[in-house]
Amino acid sequence: MASRTRDLLWTDAEEIYRGICVHPFITGLTDGSLDRDRFRHYIVQDSHYLRGYAKALAVCAAKAPDEADLMMFARHAGEAVAAEREMHDELLDALGMDAQRAAASPIAPTTQAYVSYLLATAYAGSYAEAVAAVLPCYWIYARVGEHLQATGSTDPLYRRWIDTYADAGFQDVVEAALSVTDRIGARASADELAAMRGHFHTTARYEWMFWDSAHRMEQWPV
Repeated sequence: MASRTRDLLWTDAEEIYRGICVHPFITGLTDGSLDRDRFRHYIVQDSHYLRGYAKALAVCAAKAPDEADLMMFARHAGEAVAAEREMHDELLDALGMDAQRAAASPIAPTTQAYVSYLLATAYAGSYAEAVAAVLPCYWIYARVGEHLQATGSTDPLYRRWIDTYADAGFQDVVEAALSVTDRIGARASADELAAMRGHFHTTARYEWMFWDSAHRMEQWPV
């Protein structure tokens, strides 16, 4: 029996995922050692990122060849912004910052690069390429959420973040995206499947870079 496309993609990204799980930003969420300033930096940048990510999902919807996929990605675009904005507002309030100040904060280099890559791929690439590019943000967050929930956190604020991505509802959303990916991959040409793998691997790397940039509280150097 042929491997599912998701299995092929995960093989390409598994080492990146393991690197994420041992990154000090991630381990600091469970043992409570992560500095609140670093977490605030992450939430602010994630707010910037989500606006671009929602646009990329909307492009996936526009390129979808059937109504079911169109409706799914359009729904995910709206829900991603609404649900995570609500969580961000709660977390920012606890961190001593409001949404207006967060929106006015500069977009960091890695955030800018990641969003730019997503949008360029979504607009210029095929439907299959667009879906592969947006998939790591779904899938890696779900896997990281499950991984962290197994340990829990000593910090209730960080536990709130962990529980969001380990939640069964979010896992169902991710499974829906994975099912679409398997269906697309099963009928993709060899060249298109190679392109899917390339985009998935690139944005998986950006996921590691995004957490690393938050840990470094990355700013523009010039």
